[in-house]
This record gives sequence, structure tokens and C-alpha cells, in this order.
Amino acid sequence: MLGDLSRAERIYLACGYTDLRQSIDGLAATVPQRFHLDPFSNSLFLFCGRRCDRIKALFWEGDGFVLLYKRLEAGRFQWPREESEVKHITTQQFRWLLEGLNIEQPKAHKPVQGIQLI
Repeated sequence: MLGDLSRAERIYLACGYTDLRQSIDGLAATVPQRFHLDPFSNSLFLFCGRRCDRIKALFWEGDGFVLLYKRLEAGRFQWPREESEVKHITTQQFRWLLEGLNIEQPKAHKPVQGIQLI
């Protein structure tokens, strides 16, 4: 299904600024060049421009790329700006990002590993 992002196994956020004039080919080439990751993996790659009011998402569906574009009419995305770094985020952090929140929520419950009973 076109743009079914729930199938993505991993979500990567490209920190810093990305030139959003790039299309599918430019963004797909950025993934291995800057981050040493495979754009054809079952991963969603997120990019943000300088104004922080627009993002692009790149996702390989098995037979072609899907490029999604979102522009906020009011407000800005809380985007990490450490240059040339890629950050793996959870689906919850992705939802927070799209809701205009910071992906690091200090009051959120952290995942806990189960303890092993003897």
C-alpha cells in the first residue's frame, strides 16, 4: 500500500539540515554517503530543512521509493541539529515529533528490560 509507514522496521532521523530541494534520488544517495546505511532496507528516513517547518520522509516499499512531504502551517518541528549524524528513533518518538514535541521526553516512561528470576 502506498506510504504504509507502519511496515518500517526502523526509523532514522537525519540530524542537522538537509537541502529539501532534493528529490528521491538525492535523498536516497544521501543515506549511504552521510550515514553509511542502506536506503533499500525496510527503514524510514526523515529529513528536515533549515526553517524546521517542513520534513521529507523516504521509504523503500520493495518496488519503489515513497517520498512524503509535510509542511507545518504554524509552529516548527523540534529537530536535533548535530550535523552529519543519524539518530535511530522509536515509533513513539516519531509521533512526538509529528505532534511538535521534542523526541526526548524526560517525563516519559523508559522501556525496561525484564529481570531474570533464578
